[in-house]
Amino acid sequence: MSLVELKGVVKRFGTNTVLDDVSMNVERGEIIAVIGRSGSGKSTMLRCINGLEPVQGGTVVVDGETVSAPGADLRALRQRVGIVFQSYNLFPHLSVEKNITLAPRVVKGIDPGTARELALGVLRRVGLAEKIDAYPDQLSGGQQQRVAIARSLAMQPKLMLFDEITSALDPELTGEVLKVLEQVAAEGMTMILVTHEMGFARRVATRVVFMHQGRIWEEGGAREVLEKPRTPELATFLDAVLH
Repeated sequence: MSLVELKGVVKRFGTNTVLDDVSMNVERGEIIAVIGRSGSGKSTMLRCINGLEPVQGGTVVVDGETVSAPGADLRALRQRVGIVFQSYNLFPHLSVEKNITLAPRVVKGIDPGTARELALGVLRRVGLAEKIDAYPDQLSGGQQQRVAIARSLAMQPKLMLFDEITSALDPELTGEVLKVLEQVAAEGMTMILVTHEMGFARRVATRVVFMHQGRIWEEGGAREVLEKPRTPELATFLDAVLH
């Protein structure tokens, strides 16, 4: 069974249809790069997968749980599905350690000593173990984003969703965050990323999905989609992004 199954998903905001009959399966260990213009439905699709947005049609199933069903246990789902946004959403008044361990302590009831070990472990994975006692305002944007990734990893999710997490960063900081993502991917994490980083998509993604006007317009292997677009819409988009 696929880890993620979207079948005929429809999402509307008022009269505006943002997702229009979207279907997609994601297997365990896949890295899916979702590309497309602003307003094509990419971020909304991620939010529907995580149950942050209800859908008006179709079904969303994650790890056997029907997210779109009334009464779905979204709290349990979110322990298995991490999401990292463009804005880091760190608590400014909490140290890096407390930011990372808040959810595991509240949700899983782990003790402070175990929590600190957990924080150190995930910070090592993102190359920031020495920042465990720092506060967010003492970190660069790239470091804050890496802490946000570590915070998600601390819940030991089965799926990670990344929503344009480098778009607010300058090229150097973008590079350091992408390096961490490559490492997480290499460890076997299933990931769906909304991204404008085509080089990264080509290197790391097992599949690229191009969204246009709320639909999946093209999808396939990274090279195939990025080097041989089949539709004028994708060709125009790539031309704009790559030049």
